[in-house]
Amino acid sequence: MPVGEPTPFIISGKGAHVFDAEGREYIDYLCAYGPVLLGHADRRIARAVDSAIRKGAVFGATHPEEVRLAERICTRFPSMERVRFVSTGTEACMSAVRVARSVTRREKIVRFAGCYHGHSDEMIFGAGASSLSSATLESGVTQGVVDDVIIVPYNDLPALDLALREHANDVGAVIVEPVAANMGLCLPDPGYLQALRDRTQAIGALLIFDEVITGFRLGPSGAQGAYQIRPDLTCIGKMLGGGLPIAAFGGAADIMAALAPGGPVFVGGTFSGNPTCVAAAHAFLDAIDSDEKFFVKLEDLARRMAAGLETIIESLALGYPVVQRASMVDFMFQTGMPHRNMLEAKEADAKAYARYYHAMLDQGILLPPSQMELMFVTASHSEADVEATLAAAERALS
Repeated sequence: MPVGEPTPFIISGKGAHVFDAEGREYIDYLCAYGPVLLGHADRRIARAVDSAIRKGAVFGATHPEEVRLAERICTRFPSMERVRFVSTGTEACMSAVRVARSVTRREKIVRFAGCYHGHSDEMIFGAGASSLSSATLESGVTQGVVDDVIIVPYNDLPALDLALREHANDVGAVIVEPVAANMGLCLPDPGYLQALRDRTQAIGALLIFDEVITGFRLGPSGAQGAYQIRPDLTCIGKMLGGGLPIAAFGGAADIMAALAPGGPVFVGGTFSGNPTCVAAAHAFLDAIDSDEKFFVKLEDLARRMAAGLETIIESLALGYPVVQRASMVDFMFQTGMPHRNMLEAKEADAKAYARYYHAMLDQGILLPPSQMELMFVTASHSEADVEATLAAAERALS
């Protein structure tokens, strides 16, 4: 573990708080690495799941609510004209790449160091989050897989241009976290996402946005809505199920036509689009749609957290830059400007973060067990939670 030992054994959660096997209570900012947007044990999700599962958990056949959910997603993400449901973000990204290869008839993909797109063979090495896998057989990755993947630094257009010049006729897709949230919180440079859009179009490759984290955190239409970029394929997940495992990928109708049964690309899963998780997803969307200020209030709370951390860090003359976007908050244990890529993220003091993690844990604050992760604010966090967290942070950093 990056912080030296496993996280506490959690046995229950309610709202923004979780409870461990020893009865200790924590304010939770790990939030299952992102999915918990409404809070733990949300009654609306629980009621929907209870009602659905009483009628049968899974059938292996399409059902009307699955179609209705697809329609709701397409309305939120106009780039997703057609949708296919899967169970996890890993499956969504893996499947989107498979579709891209079929459509372009090209084998190579470009991705960015520090971006995490799940644990499939071609995504796991050189990735962010807590992945420590290397591009070696020792890590279970074959040379054939390595040869099909080109990894370049995030926010580095010259490096991308060089890769595309060398492999322009072989690159079928460029996949990216539009806001990188697995090497700490790393924001795209101004114009960077538009540059990715322009370059992929120029060489006939597809642009895939991995919005598994950003899809329902950067507003109702994710990063592509916030930055006004239309990718060819989009992957969503995590928050969609309100804590249950459901994900999806989608794109333009002509691209998605490559999928079986109409096309040659098979993507399947016994539990994909099952009624129970679909019901949870509807309840989640109903919840955020019921409050027109849902995202505004979330961001206000996150800004309060970020501003408080900035004040504390400045008062202690530590020089750590705080980064905040929507309901995501982060700071790395390094001075200077916020990091722009994985190489800079790795320069942060991991041992200092580990000490901070345990100091916060001792005060009842549950943070991610890796500096490469970040704090998530939920709709269940209160101003009192934030104030308690800031007080704990000041003591820990002191």
